[in-house]
Amino acid sequence: MITPHQKAEILIEALPYIKKFHGKRVVIKYGGAAMIDDELKRKVMQDIAVMKYVGMHPIVVHGGGPEINQMLERLQMDTRFVNGLRVTDKPTMEVVEKVLAGKVNKDIVAGINDWGGKEVGISGRDGDLIMAKPANGGGMGLTGEVQRVNPAVIETLIENGYIPVIAPVGTDEQQKSYNINADLVAAAVAVALQAAKLVLLTDVPGLLRDPKDSESLLSVLRIGEFADRIADGTISGGMIPKVECCVEAVTGGVGRTHIIDGRVPHSILLEIFTDQGVGTMVVNE
Repeated sequence: MITPHQKAEILIEALPYIKKFHGKRVVIKYGGAAMIDDELKRKVMQDIAVMKYVGMHPIVVHGGGPEINQMLERLQMDTRFVNGLRVTDKPTMEVVEKVLAGKVNKDIVAGINDWGGKEVGISGRDGDLIMAKPANGGGMGLTGEVQRVNPAVIETLIENGYIPVIAPVGTDEQQKSYNINADLVAAAVAVALQAAKLVLLTDVPGLLRDPKDSESLLSVLRIGEFADRIADGTISGGMIPKVECCVEAVTGGVGRTHIIDGRVPHSILLEIFTDQGVGTMVVNE
């Protein structure tokens, strides 16, 4: 059991970080097991509310792949992936938008609200927040990539005390909807806001030198080491695009990026407010 003295020490440890990041923008990409497990969901919502109450400005960008898969299966609609991206035809896009903007987004808003947060759920279509273009030259249907972000929409919400919760759906000049990978959206939003931090919640502890050994965590990755870490296998598979997002963010002006384990309760607070932190930090050094 933690004694009152130990609790006080925890608060003292957090104090310099509370001071350092007061008034700063932190983009959180919310996905993985933390969106599926009810207890983990609750703790993520608590973390986001705490960040707001201590003076930070969290911005949440969420995924929703499992919920989309469940709905497509229920409707007996086939889906396929190319290099980790869902090929999105028009009927699939209708399902994606309904699930992400209509269900998942509103569930997150309600969850933060339970802890006293003041939030607004939006999609990238609202206010032309995320302008998109077809991914891979259009060969993926309505799967898109970010062309530009309109930060004024998010800034207005922040200035009025709200936590923006963003569904990763974009639009083009013809108001056509596009399904965009949430990691890519989170990185683009972080750059547009010149955020202090970008935090990616994943289902792994971070970058491991040995995938079978959780103690082999690489706590810091400098972008100059990126190619070498791919060559030695530290960065592989689905982790490659996540690290690429981090590299894009820090080279675009974001202070720090973090890949953390969303399966660990309160991992966001542990990363931001403790000396040791958790996961892997990607830095432009």
